Amino acid sequence: MSSVTADYKLFTPLELSKDLVLKNRIVSGPTTRARFDLETHAPLERNIVYYEQRAGAGLLVTEACAISEQGFGWYGSPALYTNEHEAVWKELVDRVHAKGTKIFLQLWHMGRQSHPSFHPTNEVVSASATQYVDGTTRNASGERTGLEKARALELEEIPEVVEMYRQCAIRAKRAGFDGVEVHGGNGYLVDQFLQSTTNQRTDKYGGSFENRYRFLHEIVEALKTVFPAGRIAVRLSPNGVYGGMGSKDNDEMFTYVFGRLSEHGLAYLALLDGFGFGYSTESRTLTVFDAKKAFKGP
Repeated sequence: MSSVTADYKLFTPLELSKDLVLKNRIVSGPTTRARFDLETHAPLERNIVYYEQRAGAGLLVTEACAISEQGFGWYGSPALYTNEHEAVWKELVDRVHAKGTKIFLQLWHMGRQSHPSFHPTNEVVSASATQYVDGTTRNASGERTGLEKARALELEEIPEVVEMYRQCAIRAKRAGFDGVEVHGGNGYLVDQFLQSTTNQRTDKYGGSFENRYRFLHEIVEALKTVFPAGRIAVRLSPNGVYGGMGSKDNDEMFTYVFGRLSEHGLAYLALLDGFGFGYSTESRTLTVFDAKKAFKGP
């Protein structure tokens, strides 16, 4: 009798893209732990050990990491926008690589889910001047508090935010990361541009599916100047309600986004279902089969 594991491929190598091979097919996904340095937002030894312990997987994706001071907003979370950040992340990456594991950095801008106390300008920004009125967070002192109304990004500011993503990717590459994943879900800034419930703009970044997708498209294009497309990924949450999200046209909008992202030849598209935080009832629930029809890739 043949072994039940004879055709089991979980522990066999996987070619994620033409120049990126994983030692096995196990992926350790991003999980915010909020255990980084509270002052500098740099990794500590305990964070390095945490990822080192999980380096049996073929690919690690870091917990969400702030791309800039403007994008930061989760008490105890990491960042990568200074030389100090870069140096410690490099040590972390080197120790993961010593185990034969690949690692991607998840790029994060919180948008309206940040708190003004984290920012010298004492304000948070978003696609439009909206507020997640039912949401709470921790401020820069660690105190639980409500979220405040965001300021809409000016048209000329949006390319500056796109450049923040690119600069963070440059630092990630110098630190040795094998690729990057754009956090486009959970009601953070990219999601705030994609969804009609938070994007009320009337310029080229609002209104139509194409316009609301434009911000994400420009981010991916900018990242492609740093990493090959096969080392760039995107994470979306089309069904979730986290962050006060859920829009009546999500099924059509995200089907459009899946198709447009296919044009880039990305490493993969990651979908966070509504299981963890609840499903939106505003539109039809999208399935992995819907995504596979529209997105031609892993």
